[in-house]
Amino acid sequence: MSTLLPVKCWDDILPAYRTTPVAGVLANHNLRTPHRSHDGAELLIGMCMDNRIVLRIPDNIAYVLRAGGANLQRIEFKVSYAVAVGGIRTICLIAHDQCGMVDLRARRDVFVNGLVENGGWERREAEQHFDQFSPVFEIRDSVEFVLSEAQRLRERYPRVMVAPLFYQVGEGLLYQITERGGC
Repeated sequence: MSTLLPVKCWDDILPAYRTTPVAGVLANHNLRTPHRSHDGAELLIGMCMDNRIVLRIPDNIAYVLRAGGANLQRIEFKVSYAVAVGGIRTICLIAHDQCGMVDLRARRDVFVNGLVENGGWERREAEQHFDQFSPVFEIRDSVEFVLSEAQRLRERYPRVMVAPLFYQVGEGLLYQITERGGC
């Protein structure tokens, strides 16, 4: 089973992350350590598109990709670009609580009505759109999904460290996720 580990002081950062850009993200965001300047991106941050997630990180430290549920499968070419051209060797993959992609099917009516009212779609077209794409983007559990996505990315980019993290919306803090068998 996975566990969420808070970061309230430097010693709370998992040893595997302490000498990596992951530690910088955790320290900047949770501990509010002073930002140092960065000449270029040191990591890629993949996170949900949710507007409630705002990271306190320095300018120019990261490529940031936002996708519903932190699901990077449909935008993997952008990950590849950051690795190949940007030289990125570290990815922070950030899930969060209260994610709209969790149990997405339960929001079908809201989604369809929103496309009709806000987007000007025909109802049948909006229903078909939801029915076609919601299975691709729906997730059951944020933590378990980010762990599986981290593992998928590790297999795809074996020389890149992938750190699954979790953002608590109410607190505005990042947590580390311990995985079965280590971090």
